[in-house]
Amino acid sequence: MTRRPGCAYAAIMRIERPSVRDAATAAALTVVMVVAAYGEAHPQDPTRYFTGGHHLPHTPLAALLLVAVAGAVLAWRRCYPRVVLCVSTLAVVAYTLPGYVNGAALLLPAVAMGTLATKLPIRRSALWAVAVTVVLMGATAVNNPLGATSGGFVLIPANFAVALFAGIAIGNRRAYVESMRDRAEREARRRIDEERLRIARELHDVVAHTMATINVQASAAAQLLTKRPEEAAESLAAIKAASKEGLRELRAILNVLRHADDPDDPTEPAPGLARLDALAEGVRQAGLPVAVSVTGDARPLPAVIDLAAFRIVQEALTNSIRHAGPATATVAIRYQEAALLVEITDTGRGATARSEDKGGSGHGLRGMRERATAAGGTIEIGPGPSGGFRVAARFPLDGAAQEATAREATGRGATERESDSERGALR
Repeated sequence: MTRRPGCAYAAIMRIERPSVRDAATAAALTVVMVVAAYGEAHPQDPTRYFTGGHHLPHTPLAALLLVAVAGAVLAWRRCYPRVVLCVSTLAVVAYTLPGYVNGAALLLPAVAMGTLATKLPIRRSALWAVAVTVVLMGATAVNNPLGATSGGFVLIPANFAVALFAGIAIGNRRAYVESMRDRAEREARRRIDEERLRIARELHDVVAHTMATINVQASAAAQLLTKRPEEAAESLAAIKAASKEGLRELRAILNVLRHADDPDDPTEPAPGLARLDALAEGVRQAGLPVAVSVTGDARPLPAVIDLAAFRIVQEALTNSIRHAGPATATVAIRYQEAALLVEITDTGRGATARSEDKGGSGHGLRGMRERATAAGGTIEIGPGPSGGFRVAARFPLDGAAQEATAREATGRGATERESDSERGALR
């Protein structure tokens, strides 16, 4: 079966092209080694160069083409390292066997060996180096014009040892750089995932609270619109206030994505316990009576803890609006010397009824746990001691905890970006 010429052309076209840098390096090495091989074959004083009765071989220019081939194939040493090493070695062997001086030519397979060592494990690279060294030493000893074990013969092991170790060192360096790059990419992905989770928590807290309030007030307005329109108007006003507050917070969260890297954006305070009264008033308008008590020596809190405490209160009250039924709620904030205690309780249907409520997705409870953990605190979520539902969080305020919280906030940049963006949106 004859092979069509087009198949050979297609095979040639499939050969990977070397980079410009590799091609230029191979061309420079080829020129230098061909000139060096010519100089070795034509010394100015042959009587001092060739001793012991050895003759000066005539090296035709055509033989130097083998040296040129051994150097030219180095352009593909990164694409096909094994093939290039074999071709370069065979070309030097073919140049050596007739008895031509091969000192300079021996460096070309060494370059290919160094490249191969950067790509293979150490043991396999060493086996290749030993095999090529034995082949070249054998070819040199057969018809060495300087003596069987003279001239370039003694340099062959040293050449390939240097090439092997240099290749291993370069390969290890590249592997280290690659591992550091992979680690940096994984860390970047981790931070992106954390930021995505943080934004998802913010959106959940804001949307869930706002929509729960609107849903309750809309139901009340629908029932009261025909019979008691004045009370329906109060419900509609509560819907307007809740939607306005929700839209403001949504703009603040979206501003994180737009202006997270803008340090000059004007700012106002981020959501925190200072807004607790406004939050409680909105919940009362939604139909859930709320009592707020603050005990202890109130003082400024780390931004991460202040935001987490506010969001936990907001989410707990939202859950009470949605699931507790006819009930009342209590929010207790206790400032202790070394901790901040936040407790939200209601007198509603309790944990069993809430777990059976198909409208619940579970994201709110998980979000509260994540917020407490991210701020270095702990949280308890479950049925109250005398019925209803209870959420209790504790945030340490000792120096070590505050320092750890500050480091976390600085490392992630989440709280600072949120504060900047939300305060800019509140202008």
